[in-house]
Amino acid sequence: MRPAVVDAVISPKGSLSVLSRAEVGKLLDASQGELYRLFRSCTLAVLNSGTDLDDGKELLERYPDFDIRVVPVQRGVQLALRNAPAEAFVDGEMIQGIREHVFAVLRDILYVSERIIGNPAFDLDTSEGTTDAVFHILRNAGVLRPTTQPRLVVCWGGHSIPREEYDYSKEVGYQLGLRGMDIGTGCGPGAMKGPMKGATIGHAKQRIVGGQYLGITEPGIIAAEAPNPIVNALVIMPDIEKRLEAFVRLAHGIVVFPGGVGTMEEILYLLGILLHPDNAEIPFPLILTGPTSARDYFARIDAFIADTLGASAQRRYRIIIDDPPQVAREMRAGIERVRAFRARRNDAYHFNWMLKIDRDFQQPFVPTHESMATLDLHKDQPPDRLAAHLRRAFSGVVAGNVKEDGIRAVETHGPFEIRGDGEILAAMDMLLADFVAQQRMKLPGKRYEPCYRLVR
Repeated sequence: MRPAVVDAVISPKGSLSVLSRAEVGKLLDASQGELYRLFRSCTLAVLNSGTDLDDGKELLERYPDFDIRVVPVQRGVQLALRNAPAEAFVDGEMIQGIREHVFAVLRDILYVSERIIGNPAFDLDTSEGTTDAVFHILRNAGVLRPTTQPRLVVCWGGHSIPREEYDYSKEVGYQLGLRGMDIGTGCGPGAMKGPMKGATIGHAKQRIVGGQYLGITEPGIIAAEAPNPIVNALVIMPDIEKRLEAFVRLAHGIVVFPGGVGTMEEILYLLGILLHPDNAEIPFPLILTGPTSARDYFARIDAFIADTLGASAQRRYRIIIDDPPQVAREMRAGIERVRAFRARRNDAYHFNWMLKIDRDFQQPFVPTHESMATLDLHKDQPPDRLAAHLRRAFSGVVAGNVKEDGIRAVETHGPFEIRGDGEILAAMDMLLADFVAQQRMKLPGKRYEPCYRLVR
């Protein structure tokens, strides 16, 4: 059945009501095909918020006639939408939160295109230049809070989780909210929505106003993880690597709930950074947690890390099972250590400049059959470098599962082949098999076709 669609014209609020002629022209110009395609696909994902779809290719195919155009008007710009998902509207008016997210997409895509890409002030081939670009994107989005004490807890976890795990993530968010913590997530459903929803209640009980519910995403994943309705600050980073760097630069601590390959990619990214010798003394609270039913899940994650990265990586996190108040207490104590450390070093509270992030974790990785087959998955290298290659392997599986380009590549050429040491591949095989068995690769009820093949 064809989904219900509507046509509408919407106007922005704030600074986006005024754009330069060059900025409007860039979006209007038919020759800027890639920019328009990016804007269209991200906007469609935002308009699709709340639906049970986690497949970027399927979303675009469901709304083939969706169109969005920038309309210059005397006092700024408007957006004309044609054949937009009807669920984004109430009585003919676009839901306010969705409208804000649509213009966040326009703001970030336009800023990156106009001010970052090709700008000699940002050398994206260097670590320092990349970090500076991440900072400027976040500052332009207005999400940095330089005058507040450290209190942002980033929560990672899967979009496809059972109800018990979702309720647990909500309870942890509630306990964090009671203690004045703000929440940042990947902005989607599941373990990204639960902590935000719980924190809103905790903040309300403590009469905390102005709580931040920050969602950070990127064009390749937004269709699979459309912003949930609680997100009040949305940022679209250019790629997954800058998205991950934004998380760890902004976070004062991270809580990880059960998830699938995307969550494992995030864990490996952070552990790889924390294992760098320059970061050995930097406090960074990291807690893995879930209900009693997730005990075996985290035992498998812990075993995988032990088998690949070793005991030094295991010492950088703590696993807490079925105890939301303890998670919140330990996170608050850890964030106090972060505050004291940064105060001694005169480092900013709102952006972790001191954290060393190597180019291995910043260079955008494009999952192709060639790049996936040539990953360096061997133990004869420092653990932080191995973590970087493992992160790329899981990133490729994410792409093959839910990203439009990755799905098409697998449909055309077959599954990605992943090669490496037998011991590492055996550990990956057990972990990925568990994810498949637990339906953590796709939304429940959808048959999973593996997008990868492990070659020993």
